[in-house]
Amino acid sequence: MSSKSEQKPSVAKGTGATVKLSTTLDPSVPKKISSAIPKQRQKLLKWNGWGYKDSRFLYQDGTIVFTGDRYPIGGKVSLPHFRDYVIENFKVDLADRREGVPIPNDFPTPVPCPDFLQDMHQHQIECTQNGEDRLIRCHGQTLHDMHMMRTGTFKRIPDVVLFPTSHDQVVQIVTAANQYNVVLIPFGGGTSVSGSVTCPEDEPRPIAALDTSQMNRLLWIDRQNLIACFEAGIVGQDLEREMRQLGYTVGHEPDSYEFSTLGGWVATRASGMKKNVYGNIEDLLVRVKMVTSKGVLERNLAVPRVSCGPDFNHMVLGSEGTLGVITEVVIKIRPLPQVKRYGSLVFPDFGSGVRCLREVARERLQPASIRLIDNEQFVFGQALKIPGGSLAVVAEKLKKTYLTRVKRLQLDRIAIATLLFEGREDQVKQHESKIFAIAKQHGGFSAGSSNGEKGYILTFVIAYIRDLALDYSIVAESFETSVSWDRCETLCINVKSCVRKECAKHNIQHYLISCRVTQTYDAGACVYFYFGFNHAGFENPVTIYEEIENKARDEILASGGSISHHHGIGKIRSRWYPQSVSDVGVQLYKATKRELDPNNVFAAGNLIPSELQDAKESACLKAKL
Repeated sequence: MSSKSEQKPSVAKGTGATVKLSTTLDPSVPKKISSAIPKQRQKLLKWNGWGYKDSRFLYQDGTIVFTGDRYPIGGKVSLPHFRDYVIENFKVDLADRREGVPIPNDFPTPVPCPDFLQDMHQHQIECTQNGEDRLIRCHGQTLHDMHMMRTGTFKRIPDVVLFPTSHDQVVQIVTAANQYNVVLIPFGGGTSVSGSVTCPEDEPRPIAALDTSQMNRLLWIDRQNLIACFEAGIVGQDLEREMRQLGYTVGHEPDSYEFSTLGGWVATRASGMKKNVYGNIEDLLVRVKMVTSKGVLERNLAVPRVSCGPDFNHMVLGSEGTLGVITEVVIKIRPLPQVKRYGSLVFPDFGSGVRCLREVARERLQPASIRLIDNEQFVFGQALKIPGGSLAVVAEKLKKTYLTRVKRLQLDRIAIATLLFEGREDQVKQHESKIFAIAKQHGGFSAGSSNGEKGYILTFVIAYIRDLALDYSIVAESFETSVSWDRCETLCINVKSCVRKECAKHNIQHYLISCRVTQTYDAGACVYFYFGFNHAGFENPVTIYEEIENKARDEILASGGSISHHHGIGKIRSRWYPQSVSDVGVQLYKATKRELDPNNVFAAGNLIPSELQDAKESACLKAKL
């Protein structure tokens, strides 16, 4: 297929006549997208935290508020229950705020690469060695990354930032990187929680962060076949906004979709909250174009399925920037749903909820989203409620009375499921009826649509809580896995128990460990864990956190869970990659790496532990320096 990002009507022959095949490509594209996120990200986004600069939890005037008006709980509305929750569970003094260091003025001197920079200039590829721009692209969103930024202890940042505007410019960048021995690390939305964009500290070569943000065009849309082609740098919220204006949706909605990019979704094998209707990224992907050191890898047809040997799309999916740069992606789109409705269910305990979700999956009845939270997260979510007037207080008391005296539930054990339905009115009604009937068989009952909507929307706010926690000597992070249904509940119990034991070993007294089931499948589910603790009086709290999370990860694997469901591997989970894919799998990946990237210019250091890197490869690189 031509490298140009266009499709033209084809001509069919063989019937004695020439017949022009129909085309449904939109004449209004290619279209450059005006992104919600500017090129200089730090103007809008935090440089050392999550999300927008104007959106954050703050303690002021004796209460906790959430600033800004981008989210429903914003506008400096008082959250006194959250204040009380933080004080009671983490024993912090909210008057003692410890904000991180300001953005620095001095930055590491760039490793020289004059010939490479001259090549970029000759080909009119924008680049910068501005220290602040380099710093912004030296990290993702791991706890380690944020601690490094807030304490000013970063050791290696990119030496130059590149802003290609097209596939052809990426081809030139990769060619020059191989010629001048420059390392390339693709950078999308900066939302990685695996350390995948962190610069290897011991890399002596120049490192270039290849920022894909200026490659965000809608290249074409095929309305009849319901597919569209985008450049890989488009941000999730921009992509969805453009599709909705045309009457369509992609439906891929990870928690990070406001900031993460299409290319990043493919590179990490991402999953979204509405995958039950629209699919995970591997289900949405039709075709992908990736620039490698050996050339462009791309399948030449955009058909629904092909039996043509191994599917090279799956070499790109999950490659995490180690094999090449994703430049263009063809994905499936769907017409906007007629109905969007929320719901919620209350269960007597977490195990009952798991069994209900398992039955819903068995019957293939999953709505667009169905998520189950344990009691710890239920209590946490209640703390984030915006208080109402006197009538709201009375209503809340009546609810508790109904749960405890009528339903005879124990409030310290109940679990909650939130539901999101999308589709036609008749489909949604039928779905609701069947799911509520299954829930009843497991002791569950409906808790109304408003609770479901609030729970769903709060997902986008939770990530902001970690920044507040870091201000008050609390380190916190999430980690996830996938597990078969028969081991799901046991895994949750075992991992929580493991974390509690490790906290006791470290004499950590004030902490939270909780979990939720976020995505369900025929054969199992994705489970998210949230863990945080008060580290006042402890040295190296991030190191302690990582030690405990590593123990929890060992327990996850021992209990039948996976290394990751959708966060990817990066650097922080690479130690478990060999046991997850076998020695043969490691060798297959390394053989692919050597074939597509013989000079190791895509040397982010993801997937393979550093001690397993080929000695021959290391010696070859040293010889070139």
